[in-house]
Amino acid sequence: MFPTKTSIRQKIVLGYYSVLAAIVGFSVFTFIELQYIEEKVIFSSVIAEFFDTTLEVRRFEKNFFLFHQQDDFKENSMYVEKAMSLITANMRGMVTVMSEGDAAALRGSLSEYQALMRQYDSTAREAWLEKKIRDTGKEIVTIAERIADTERKSIKALLLNARRHIIFLMVGLAGLGVTIGQVLSRIVVRPLKELEKSMAIIAEGGFNTIAIHSNDREIVSLTAAVNKMLKELELRQRHVMRSEKLASLGTLLAGVAHELNNPLSNISTSCQILIEEIADPDIAYKQELLGQVEDQTERARNIIRSLLEFSREKAFAKAWWPVRSLLAETIQFTKGQVPTKVTISMQVAEDLSILADKPRIQQVFLNLLKNAIESIDDEGTITISARHQKAIDKADDNNEIYNYLKYRGKCTLEEDTVDIEIADTGSGMPPEVAAKIFDPFFTTKDVGKGSGLGLSIVHEIIEEHNGCIAVDSKLGVGTRFFIRLPGRVGPDGQPKVGHAVAVP
Repeated sequence: MFPTKTSIRQKIVLGYYSVLAAIVGFSVFTFIELQYIEEKVIFSSVIAEFFDTTLEVRRFEKNFFLFHQQDDFKENSMYVEKAMSLITANMRGMVTVMSEGDAAALRGSLSEYQALMRQYDSTAREAWLEKKIRDTGKEIVTIAERIADTERKSIKALLLNARRHIIFLMVGLAGLGVTIGQVLSRIVVRPLKELEKSMAIIAEGGFNTIAIHSNDREIVSLTAAVNKMLKELELRQRHVMRSEKLASLGTLLAGVAHELNNPLSNISTSCQILIEEIADPDIAYKQELLGQVEDQTERARNIIRSLLEFSREKAFAKAWWPVRSLLAETIQFTKGQVPTKVTISMQVAEDLSILADKPRIQQVFLNLLKNAIESIDDEGTITISARHQKAIDKADDNNEIYNYLKYRGKCTLEEDTVDIEIADTGSGMPPEVAAKIFDPFFTTKDVGKGSGLGLSIVHEIIEEHNGCIAVDSKLGVGTRFFIRLPGRVGPDGQPKVGHAVAVP
């Protein structure tokens, strides 16, 4: 419809000029038709004058026959001359209501009438001549009346056609306007609507590049600019996510420092005793001290290994991990951040396992624990619980977490899952805040104290695990986070816990 390189401006201008051309055409047509009607109306006055003149001819004819006054004869002759001059002067118009031959015949009838009147005036005024004059005059008036009636009907038809034409042109003009509007809507507004939908997806946190089907320069440029912005945002989000991970790593290091203190103290104490008792013959006691050194060294090694696993950049890989050990390890990492009056309670069975990437899922637990700790001002409790949930055909309607997630429409039970709840007795949140906490860059903390991406990253990691997360919070009461992840009970018939498995 349009050349390849077009613009919205060109299309709008083209539509504008199309409507303008239609209006100009409509105006010109209406002007020409009205001008023609005006000419017909003017000519109708000539016809009316001609008809009135013929009536005057007959009136003075009748007076002359009754009173035989020369003044009546002169008036009659004058009106006959006027009627003949009207025909001669308006011959072009006359042929529109009668043929040229009929117009010439009418003029001939007037000439004959004039001659008969002169003959009647100069002779003995015989009765037969009077009758012939009356018949000729009557014929002239009949023709004039017929011409006037024809002209009236012609003008009436013209006015009716003009009205029809105006209505038709108005409807056509409106239809043209609607058609051009629809075309512009399809080729201009539709790409903008697609862009609006894409921006709505972006506003919800999706960073997929957009593709708008349009050749318009403005849309193409805007799409390219938005896609460039999305790439930049995605890159920056990765940097921020790395920053968040480093922040989590800082929390881990504080916990690791606290955890390493104990084994290092034990190792140091055992070594000092060995140095002091090196000459003591009690071999069993020395072996016990060396065993303690070995155990505490292994404990410190495990702490360092966990720290390295969390901090190392590696590909996303799921494996079956015991929920209790994952949570216990994460709690150990946060010990340095937990105030003395805050208690962490864990109620998780030993046989529950989830299919997850360990560093990422631990980052989820760590962020949620940090938020729970920060929400408690002075004294409180953080409770962590987990429960196995069977697939939908065997769903337990008494499961509070399941019912909450189902009510929120978060995720279904197409396979067995483990539902994890992290609850605190902190300050809680109002509903309007709880509804936005998973949005990117949303934070209630002071400027510089939070990026607003912690819970957004948590939400993203949970979705990467084909799980779902929801929150229930009451101001002044506390907050509960519900997490549902693919899981199972017991290792029977399944891959060994901690070993990676292929996940489609």
